Amino acid sequence: MTLSENEIGTNVIRVAIDIHRELGPGLLESVYEEVLFKELVKEGFTVEKQVLVPIIFRGERYAEGFRADLIVEKKVILELKSVEKLTAAHKKQIQTYLSLTDLRLGYLLNFGEALMKDGIVRAVNRLPEIKNT
Repeated sequence: MTLSENEIGTNVIRVAIDIHRELGPGLLESVYEEVLFKELVKEGFTVEKQVLVPIIFRGERYAEGFRADLIVEKKVILELKSVEKLTAAHKKQIQTYLSLTDLRLGYLLNFGEALMKDGIVRAVNRLPEIKNT
């Protein structure tokens, strides 16, 4: 499957909303992660979970910088939460993850919100704007 970051993102959001509609808010983050992982794989996406991402700081490599919840098609990083409200720190986290992985698109998905649309934060890192034609 060769889709752009934006096409992948559109599918991820659709699947996340479907999951949230069916399961509702309030479950553990790990439950949503597993269900989202399996649903995206069923849709034909290559998905990695709990990906160990090393970082380089001042020339030194640290094997465990952070763990990405999900990476879809090696292009889009997903950070999942199941909290009442997202904070500024959560939003900065996904932006930092994009910078460290050099990926161009990421989503912070908070399954704890009453409405999933209120729990979606899109983050970009040098991703070209979509031109409407």
